[in-house]
Amino acid sequence: MKKTYLYALYAVIVLVLDQISKWIIVKEIPIGEERPVIGDFFMITSHRNKGAAFGILQNQRWFFIVITILIVAGIIWYLTRTIREGKALLSFALSLLLGGAIGNFVNRALFGEVVDFLQVTFDFTLFGKAIYYVYPIFNIADSAIVVGVILIFIDSILAARKEKKGASNEHKPDLT
Repeated sequence: MKKTYLYALYAVIVLVLDQISKWIIVKEIPIGEERPVIGDFFMITSHRNKGAAFGILQNQRWFFIVITILIVAGIIWYLTRTIREGKALLSFALSLLLGGAIGNFVNRALFGEVVDFLQVTFDFTLFGKAIYYVYPIFNIADSAIVVGVILIFIDSILAARKEKKGASNEHKPDLT
């Protein structure tokens, strides 16, 4: 039971950081304004997104609300299962997904749009070719979701290696 609260706390931390940062952006930076943090590479840019990642499916608010409710329910179900099974990395990853999903859900449900503000621009030369790419503006909830997905991928690789190692040990003769 104690571990359940710990993973819930991780999700709540993501949610709180996300909501506070979005509130600050809404109150302090007008939409469209850019503020350099690390030159032109990393900027705080006040933006609103009525769609999903990378601005796809604009103005589909109710679709996202319904889908997010289903996804959050699924994450909670799977999270409780992974906690019971003692899968710490996977449980932590799911906590990040949960906090991020709820963070963006709150914005969509209350305001019909998500506040995005982190902008990264890649502008350099590689092997004589100019590279210029502005990554779609995102927020803390999006970051938590991406990190959560990466950790799920890492957990899957580690579990597969462990399973493979266990299977190969079963086929070795017992020399004792």
